[in-house]
Amino acid sequence: MRLALISCFMFLSSLFHPAYSSSSIRPLCRIDESSTLLQFKESFIANSTCRGPDDYPKVASWMLEGENSSCCLCDGVDCDDDTGHVIGLNLSSSCLYGSINSSSSLFRLIHLRQLDLSYNFFNYSQIPSTIGNLSMLTYLNLSNSFFLGQIPSEISLLNKLSILDLSYNFHSFLQRLELKRATLESLVQNLTNLEKLDLSVVDISSPVPNQLANISSLTALALHDCRLVGQFPIRILQLPGLQILVLGNNFDLKGYLPHLHLSSHLKYLLVGHTGFSGEIPASIGNLDSLERLDLGDCKSQG
Repeated sequence: MRLALISCFMFLSSLFHPAYSSSSIRPLCRIDESSTLLQFKESFIANSTCRGPDDYPKVASWMLEGENSSCCLCDGVDCDDDTGHVIGLNLSSSCLYGSINSSSSLFRLIHLRQLDLSYNFFNYSQIPSTIGNLSMLTYLNLSNSFFLGQIPSEISLLNKLSILDLSYNFHSFLQRLELKRATLESLVQNLTNLEKLDLSVVDISSPVPNQLANISSLTALALHDCRLVGQFPIRILQLPGLQILVLGNNFDLKGYLPHLHLSSHLKYLLVGHTGFSGEIPASIGNLDSLERLDLGDCKSQG
């Protein structure tokens, strides 16, 4: 079971990490943004102990001073070929150690479209509300980075987001990233372009909103172990492009499996350890794309 879950999460991780573009001819970096990146680099403690065998401190190699320096040549930095603005930061597994607060220079990079800070150690700090300044973001990944506290409502202002991953931020079973003052419903109300949403292990403690069923672009929804309650909106399972649905370990979440069309693209359907019940539809045997099905410890029959 553990190997199966690891395999699943590795698959999900691959979905939530886009390929960053590169160009043989890099534009010159804007001086103000070069200075902004230098301030961001200096806000972290030099940490020689990385978490994984593939981690390495990308920012340590940044050379941002001198006439021949350009932040567009820095590891993990992507710039627009025409304007030179920094549009992408891929600092996943970069051994960043320290807190990010609302005054961080990061939030002055207003042209960012992709931001990946996953697999770092942000010292159980909160995600700053100034994340809302990055209104051009289409991709945001803060997973596995030891953020705690309330998810800021300002993330709902990032209406260009197609991928949002805030999963697996916790200190213990009782201390997790939370979505309580602002509900899941209010978080996604403006995120109508979402393709992939992963909030696994975030303490949501509320129902899954019907609005998610109106996002026709949704292909992956992962809400593993979120303390969800209420009735799961079955229309989500009938979204034409849905490939991944992960709802396991939400014991108070009720629902059932509807008739599934032959045109369904479902690959992962994981609803084990939930309150799902009712008859398992015979149509589930016609899903040619299905790779993994988990109905363990449910009340489903047939």
